[in-house]
Amino acid sequence: MYKLIIQGHGLSEHNVQIIAGKLGAREQKYNGYHTLLTDKKPSHTELDILRHEYQCDLNLIPDNFDSRQTKLIISDMDSTLITIECIDEIADFAGIKPQVAAVTEAAMRGELDFAQSLMQRVSLLKGLPVDTLQKVYQQRLQLSPGTDTLLKMLKQQDIHFALVSGGFTYFTEQLQQRLGLNYTLANQLAIEDNKLTGKVDGEIVDANRKAHFLREVCQRMNISTAQAVAIGDGANDLKMMDVAGMGVAYHAKPKVQQQADCALNYSGLDGLLALLEIEAQ
Repeated sequence: MYKLIIQGHGLSEHNVQIIAGKLGAREQKYNGYHTLLTDKKPSHTELDILRHEYQCDLNLIPDNFDSRQTKLIISDMDSTLITIECIDEIADFAGIKPQVAAVTEAAMRGELDFAQSLMQRVSLLKGLPVDTLQKVYQQRLQLSPGTDTLLKMLKQQDIHFALVSGGFTYFTEQLQQRLGLNYTLANQLAIEDNKLTGKVDGEIVDANRKAHFLREVCQRMNISTAQAVAIGDGANDLKMMDVAGMGVAYHAKPKVQQQADCALNYSGLDGLLALLEIEAQ
C-alpha cells in the first residue's frame, strides 16, 4: 500500500477526487491536507503532471518512513527557513549583488563546488563594515511563510529543530534565540577592526558537513537518522537529505526536486506538517 499526501492553497475537494481517481486511490481527509492510499506506485512523471495540472503538492511518502517516529527536523536556512540568500543581500550593500547572486544561483544548482564558490563570494565582501550584517537582518530577512505554525506544532510534538547553513553564524544564532531552535551550524565570517576580512574562519559548512551534522545531532539525541527529516532548496542539501529518513525539497532547484523524496512548491513551510501527518491548529 502506497501513501500520498496532497495539499495546496485553493485545492478543491472536487480536484482531490479527480486526482484520486486518476491514481486509482482512495481518499482520507484530514485538517488542511488529504491522504491518498493506492495499491499501485505512481511514477515520478505521473505525479509531476498532476502537480502541474492541479497546482498542488502531491507527494509519495517513502515506504520505510514512519512519521510517528520523527524526532528531528533539520533545515537549510537561506531560501528555506528564510526567504533570502543572506550573502546576496550583504553584497547588495557593496553594490555587487548581481555578481554574487549569479555565483550563488550556480552553486545552488550544483554547477559549482560549494566551498570554492563560497570563498569566492566572501572575498568580494572584504572591507564591508560588520554592521552591514545587522542591516541585512533587520531590513531584508523574512521568515518563509508558515514558519511560525511549523515551529509551534513541532514543539507541541516534542520534535527538535536544527538549522544548518552554508551561510553565516551571525544570522543562524539570532534566529536560534528568536525562534527557540535546538541546534545550529553555519560558517563564521572573519572580522577585523569591525570589518569583514573576506575570509571564513574554520571548516566550511558544505554538503558533507551538513550530512555529518545531521548524524551528530541524531547521536546527541540518541535517535536514528531514519527519525530525522531534512529540508532544503539547494544541491548542497542533497547529502543530508540522503542520510535522513525523508528528504524534502522546498521551492527548490530542479536537481533537488528530482532527487528528494518529496517536494513543496505550492505550500509554505508548514506544508511539512502534512508530510508528517500532523494536523495544524
